[in-house]
Amino acid sequence: MSATDRRTAIKGILAGTLTLGVPADLLALAETKEELKSNPNMLKGKINHSVARWCFKDFDIETLCVEAKKIGITGIDLVGPQDWPILKKHNLTSTMCNGAELNLVDGFNDPKFHEQLIKNYTEMIPFVAEAGYINLICFSGNRRGKTDEEGWNNCVLGLQKLIPLAEKYQVTLVMELLNSKINHKDYQCDKTYWGVELVKRINSKNFKLLYDIYHMQIDEGDVIRTIQENHQHIAHYHTGGVPGRNEIDETQELNYSAIMKAIAQTGFTGFVGQEFIPKQEDKIASLKKAIAICDI
Repeated sequence: MSATDRRTAIKGILAGTLTLGVPADLLALAETKEELKSNPNMLKGKINHSVARWCFKDFDIETLCVEAKKIGITGIDLVGPQDWPILKKHNLTSTMCNGAELNLVDGFNDPKFHEQLIKNYTEMIPFVAEAGYINLICFSGNRRGKTDEEGWNNCVLGLQKLIPLAEKYQVTLVMELLNSKINHKDYQCDKTYWGVELVKRINSKNFKLLYDIYHMQIDEGDVIRTIQENHQHIAHYHTGGVPGRNEIDETQELNYSAIMKAIAQTGFTGFVGQEFIPKQEDKIASLKKAIAICDI
C-alpha cells in the first residue's frame, strides 16, 4: 500500500468515529465506569485495567471487547486504526496504539531506519490524536554491537524529529522495555536505567516508557523499588507471569497484588495492561482472575 493509500485508508476508518471536544480514551473510561456502577461486582477503581489484544487472538476483536467489558476492563492494548471503530462501539479506549513501528528489532537506535520510522510516525501521530487517543508505542531495536551511548545518541537523533509533532498533538511516544535474556535477544532498551536515561535526554513529557513487569523481572528484578524510584518516567504497565508469561496467579513468582499497590501509591492514573498468554482452557476466566488479582 502506498503512503497516500495508507493515509486514505486510515482516515476512512476514523471517519464518523470521533467525539468532538472530549478525548475518546477519557470518554470511554467515564462511560464504562458509569456502567459498572450498576454491577455488584464492580471494580475498586484504583487501577485502570486494559488487556493486550495479541494475547487473546483466539477471540475476534468484537468478542474480546464484549468479554472485557463484562469484567470491568476499559481499554485494549496494541490495537491499530483498523479496529478503533469496534473499540469505540463498545466504549473502550485504545490504551496503547500501534501500527507505526517497523518491528521489534529495527528501531530508533539505528539511523538507517530513521527515514521510514519518521515517515510512519509522522503519519500516525495525527491519526492517534484525531481518534482521541494519547499513547503510541515505539521500540529501541536491537543493539547489533552498539554501545549504550551510541544507542542513546541514535535514539535521540531520530525521536527528537518527532517530539514537536507529538507535543503539538498531545500524543505520548512510549518506548517499551523488553527483556534480552529470554524473549528478545540483543534488544537494547532492556533495563530501566537505559530507558530512563533516554527519557531524560529527550526531555519531553511526550516521551515515556512502557514498563513491562514480566520483562523487567527477568532482566533486573527489584520491581517495586524500581517503580517507586522511576514512576514519573512511566506511561503504561504490562503484566505477565514469570516464568513463562502465562497466568499471573499462584503458579508464578511475582506478587502482583503488592506490585499494583505500589503502582497506585505513586499516583499513577494510566493503564495497567494484562499481557499474559493464558494456558487454561477458559481464557476469559484467566483474564477475569488476573483483573481480580490486580484490582487492589
